[in-house]
Amino acid sequence: MALDGCGYFCKYVLFIFNLIFAVVGLAFLGLGLWLRFSENTRGIFQIEALNSSAFVMIVTVLIILGSVMLIVVMFGDYGACGEKICALQVFSTLVSILAIAEFVVGVLAWSQRQEIGLSIAEFYTSLYALYVKGGGDPAIGVTLMFIQGALHCCGITGMSVIEVAQKTCPEPDGFFEHIKMDSCPVVIATIFDSKATLVMWLFIGTGVLLISAMICSTILLKQLKRVQQDITAYYTSVY
Repeated sequence: MALDGCGYFCKYVLFIFNLIFAVVGLAFLGLGLWLRFSENTRGIFQIEALNSSAFVMIVTVLIILGSVMLIVVMFGDYGACGEKICALQVFSTLVSILAIAEFVVGVLAWSQRQEIGLSIAEFYTSLYALYVKGGGDPAIGVTLMFIQGALHCCGITGMSVIEVAQKTCPEPDGFFEHIKMDSCPVVIATIFDSKATLVMWLFIGTGVLLISAMICSTILLKQLKRVQQDITAYYTSVY
């Protein structure tokens, strides 16, 4: 007895899910490896003072997360396309763990939003200090340019006249920004607090998608087990 309509639907849903998961996983892994080994940023990993910094931790998480996602995809595609019960069981277990982790991280990111914002602001301040003391290290300079460009802020003071790292700042938008831009530590400390709810719901939404994939995997598993039992019963009755 073959899969019914629901079984085939879940099979194709899992295929699409794993395809998207593979693209995102490759993007995370590629970005993490690029940030880790790029000539512009790998110098950060050689600075002992930054070994436990937010930047290093984020890059490490990107590499680990991307690798885990690709492992999940491997089991998911092999199980769904090849209709392999064991692979689908492993896939369901891994997806369940990821879904729980998404919910936990989302809630923690929201509840600890002020501490996280301050930690990232402290990382920026230490990075800025190393850049100034090191005479404008290019690797750190590129990182400062990336952060300041994304947040549209300028150094510690934001004052173009006295700002030491002025050349790493983004282009001012208006007349007043030629004189004074926002201070990066202040922007960093407040932006995560203001966007914490959005970040939390992003994690929770991802967790819901993972649970949907787990449900489809469970339905497909049950149907494959039923088919396997029917085949076993048929051969038992014949022989």
